[in-house]
Amino acid sequence: MGGAPDAKPKSAPSHSKDEEYLSCVIPKRIAIFEAIKSEQISHRRSISGDPIKITLLDGTVKEGRKWETTPFDIAKQISKGLASNALISQVNGVLWDMSRALEGDCELKLFTFDSDEGRDTFWHSSAHILGQALEMEYGCKLCIGPCTTRGEGFYYDAFYGELGLNEDHFKQIESVALKAVAEKQPFERIEVSRNQALDMFSENGFKIEIIKDLPEDKTITVYRCGPLVDLCRGPHIPNTSFAKAFACLKASSAYWRGNKDRESLQRVYGISYPDSKRLKEYIARIEEAKKYDHRLLGVKQELFFCHPHSPGSWFFLPHGGRIYNKLMDFIKAQYKERGYHEVFSPTMYNMQLWETSGHAANYKENMFVFEVEKQEFGLKPMNCPGHCLMFEHRVRSYRVDGFAELPLRFADFGVLHRNEASGALTGLTRVRRFQQDDAHIFCRESQIKDEVMGVLDFINYAYTIFGFTYELKLSTRPDKYLGDPETWDKAEAALTDALNQSGKPWEINEGDGAFYGPKIDISVSDALNRKFQCATLQLDFQLPSRFDLSYSAEDEAKRERPVMIHRAILGSVERMFAILLEHYKGKWPFWLSPRQAIVCPVSEKSQPYALKVRDQIHQAGYYVDVDTTDRKIQKKVREAQLAQYNFILVVGEEEANTGQVSVRVRDKGDHSVMSMEDLLSFFKSETAAFH
Repeated sequence: MGGAPDAKPKSAPSHSKDEEYLSCVIPKRIAIFEAIKSEQISHRRSISGDPIKITLLDGTVKEGRKWETTPFDIAKQISKGLASNALISQVNGVLWDMSRALEGDCELKLFTFDSDEGRDTFWHSSAHILGQALEMEYGCKLCIGPCTTRGEGFYYDAFYGELGLNEDHFKQIESVALKAVAEKQPFERIEVSRNQALDMFSENGFKIEIIKDLPEDKTITVYRCGPLVDLCRGPHIPNTSFAKAFACLKASSAYWRGNKDRESLQRVYGISYPDSKRLKEYIARIEEAKKYDHRLLGVKQELFFCHPHSPGSWFFLPHGGRIYNKLMDFIKAQYKERGYHEVFSPTMYNMQLWETSGHAANYKENMFVFEVEKQEFGLKPMNCPGHCLMFEHRVRSYRVDGFAELPLRFADFGVLHRNEASGALTGLTRVRRFQQDDAHIFCRESQIKDEVMGVLDFINYAYTIFGFTYELKLSTRPDKYLGDPETWDKAEAALTDALNQSGKPWEINEGDGAFYGPKIDISVSDALNRKFQCATLQLDFQLPSRFDLSYSAEDEAKRERPVMIHRAILGSVERMFAILLEHYKGKWPFWLSPRQAIVCPVSEKSQPYALKVRDQIHQAGYYVDVDTTDRKIQKKVREAQLAQYNFILVVGEEEANTGQVSVRVRDKGDHSVMSMEDLLSFFKSETAAFH
């Protein structure tokens, strides 16, 4: 890997590539691209020149020329440093290439690598550099190359025929990629018609399929960097030289469009940074993370395992079950405090339910579907349609017997199943069978703000206890949406008010809401500074309409439609289990630990007292074991530390005579002597404080 510690060099494996394919498609695409680019430049010159006003974030107004002035020109006027480091801009809320001419009066923002927008664009552009290296080195047919949704790095999927890539190929791939970086290839953009796009990519069936699936009125854009001409909506960094430090991370198999019945592809993951120092820090971080992979720690601590007879469905052993139940009990205790009603709903439903909800049309391939008495049924992949049936099963009113019935908060830990492709299954983080702390809130439009504030407070409470930091983003109305703009505007305003009152910093993510309602995206960062999406907070106008849900308002004769809020704090319990195991590096905090204490008698004489101590702690509700082996006490203590017991209680004849225990903390060498009463009081306070 580029920037990684030196390793013994390996010779690149030999491979054949389709030279005929490359010699045909590369010159052809470049010729078409350059011809269209030339036409578009000529056209823009003929219509350019009118003065425009560019308003910056601080309110400063700059003068420019329509179809001439670019964000890069404005950056140069502000400072040399900004012009050198700005990667991408935003024009009237739309991300925009630094070299792309402005088309009229606008509000302009500029982003460097230190922003989410800058990093995402940097890694997306790096995917194109990787795609260029793969295409030129192997003659593969490129498919898609985005930045990863996890927020670090990128990948490129491509079809290689019989060739399988592995780490032995990485040095050669990196060498070709860094050559592109050294050439400072500009990222150039053109807009093309559907027919031009089909002609340009006629030799690549995967690109043709993407083009044909685009809406008829969709603007199609193509980018070029060096020999690579790629179908892409963009935007991109100014040129390849910004990605000075570049490394391949891993290669894996993938299916075209995630469909196991389609072509098998090779996916190469990469990472890049503006300098080698940051790349080395990243490599060191992921090497550190490998030591705490939940799949390794889970086996080592006897928490869970998976078996080939049920791929994607994990077995939780007794100690794993303790943690699993504690996570659920933690959430359930808050349900009582926060006015949620725990419900239980069926695991399988007639497919008619999923037709009503829309999942049959849009999600069926991810469901387990089977026949029962000549009718089609499906295992539920989510709880929301079932909760709609619960709301619907009797007449609802905003007030019943003088008490408010809305908001109505249904919470459900029901087992869910999703038919994930076998190649996508990844430990506990991507499974087929799981539970989540799923809840759906049915409320009036006027109650949205208060309910969202309640959920944000719940998230903050839980994530603070777990030791997570997190980021909030408001995703607003997309181009294609259900409902009327006025309802969306009200909902977005309510979410905005709730976010402002939460006291937490947040950002707006224009146009990235779900088609059925705006949402708040919550990404957490763990101790290894990795980002995860766990919690969910989404408004839904669609399902209440599809199920024709209603409640009687103040005017009994008037029926109103409720708003539905989808909400999860942990998300998948399995996924959160994995994240916490790695976050704590296998050292569970006392309140969550499956091995809270172990009693170690110094000799056989003190064993009866050790067993008595064990029984007292057990009866107080804690997980405790006793080591009655004939090993030396030093060995017992060391083994207990390795097994990650939070407290090691050493007892000898003196402790037996005084009714005390010698308490050692897992990672500390010193110890203290406590009475049993004081010990249990201490355990109680540690649990209450979530230590």
